[in-house]
Amino acid sequence: MEKKEVIEFFDRCAPTWDATLVRRDDVIKKILDNGGIKAGLDVLDVACGTGVLFPYYLQREVNTVTGIDISPEMAKIAGEKYSDQSKIRVICGDVEETSFDRKFDAVMVYNAFPHFQDAQRLIGILAFLTKEGGRLTIAHGMSRDQINSHHKGTASGVSKGLMCAEDLQKLFEPYFDVDIVISDDTMYQVSGKRA
Repeated sequence: MEKKEVIEFFDRCAPTWDATLVRRDDVIKKILDNGGIKAGLDVLDVACGTGVLFPYYLQREVNTVTGIDISPEMAKIAGEKYSDQSKIRVICGDVEETSFDRKFDAVMVYNAFPHFQDAQRLIGILAFLTKEGGRLTIAHGMSRDQINSHHKGTASGVSKGLMCAEDLQKLFEPYFDVDIVISDDTMYQVSGKRA
């Protein structure tokens, strides 16, 4: 899986992304609760897409949201949708290569983890971007089996199988105190506090 292919795939999907997205508010609420998303936080939304989680962050009165996406078309749509929100900044870029001017209270990777080639490298980079005492959350609004089945279709060339939650937990452990590990019929989430 090459990053260029990932960019091209999501650029093609961007115009219809919001219309075809299945969103479960109850699952998103649980993911954000578990991720400690609350008022006053600075959030980094990795692979933010079209800004799916942005309204949920705003409802929770976070201080700022920095969304980053490697797809220019996804980032463009997210930026346009929230151009009137001073709390939201959208960056088109590769989180693994971008230099940030600060660290974040909460880092969220929602519905995107299988599209990163090197999970261990990604977790190390995100750990560096998370403030001491901050939280990193990797989450999906579907079960692991559903995600893997979904990615066998048109996304097969731009995604890897979603590892079991216990294996992801092991990647977190050098950097985070993992306190949330969920892999059930409705969601997949691993979340931990920065040691």
